Amino acid sequence: MSEEKISITNSFVSDIKEIIDSSRDKAVRSVEFYRVQMYWELGERIFNEEQCGKKRADYGSFLIKNLAKELEPQFGSGFSQRQLERSRKFYREFPIASALRSQFNWFQYRTLISISDKDKREYYELETVKNRWNGRELERQINSQLYERLLISNDKNSVMAVAREEKIPTTATEIIKDPMYLEFLGLEQKPHYYEKELESALLEHIQEFLLELGNGFTFVARQKRLLLEDDEFFADLVFYNRLLKCFVIVELKTDKITHQDLGQLQMYVNYYDRYEKSEDEKPTIGILLTPNKNHTIVELTLPKESNVYASEYQLYLPKKELFENEVEKWVTEFEESKRLTKDEI
Repeated sequence: MSEEKISITNSFVSDIKEIIDSSRDKAVRSVEFYRVQMYWELGERIFNEEQCGKKRADYGSFLIKNLAKELEPQFGSGFSQRQLERSRKFYREFPIASALRSQFNWFQYRTLISISDKDKREYYELETVKNRWNGRELERQINSQLYERLLISNDKNSVMAVAREEKIPTTATEIIKDPMYLEFLGLEQKPHYYEKELESALLEHIQEFLLELGNGFTFVARQKRLLLEDDEFFADLVFYNRLLKCFVIVELKTDKITHQDLGQLQMYVNYYDRYEKSEDEKPTIGILLTPNKNHTIVELTLPKESNVYASEYQLYLPKKELFENEVEKWVTEFEESKRLTKDEI
């Protein structure tokens, strides 16, 4: 058969390319994990050596400082005093070699050991595995205080149970964040945006937005047309959450919300419950994303059992100290509201 008559299918070429890409990815991950193991072994050896000289209070810092002077000229900045100190901390925080995760690289472990709270560190470790976050995505979630935001409306045991997959989320409050951070849009700080601008920016960064929304979200539709007799309405964004097994409608606001905004979103939720969801699916959730949430309007407009929620968004990440103070205040308010509810019952 002549060479000209031989043809190969696109699917065959795709399969070959996938094999090559997969092999390359595995090779890179393998090299990265060897690096993780190396730093762990360095940390173990340094820690054990320190124990031999534990009678001297400054022995540890003296040992690492001098070791770095021996290693850095020959092996480079990866063996600086700071890196060796991280290795020691790495071993102390993750003392079981067989429990190291082969899918993690050194940047991810280095980021995790910077977290002093053990529950918080475990949360981010488990979520990184579950969501396949790379190092930058993990760092972004930590900087955006994901763990603390979930604690605003959930107790720690519930948050950790979901992360450990001991519990499947059953309520909207277990997945909805308030506030949400949309710094990945790269929008300038200016007095006013049109809602279409915000919507277009979110769709251009849909992967990052899904990451911010949380676990289990898939995109369904933009400007979903809802026909009520002769009147047309358009829901901004529609998602589906496979964990809660329900539709999630997101309406966007670029100024203060009104009771009409909440009422309109409630109408969209009712429409989906009556005409779109199947019998085995759970009630639709509505989220009104706004830069300024008036808590009183939300509470007085919506019934207590409503599946509509308002969540503030910000176009930048706040300073860590300021956010921690806000989280502490929000958690206190949340606990107080739960106590008052119990007293009413």
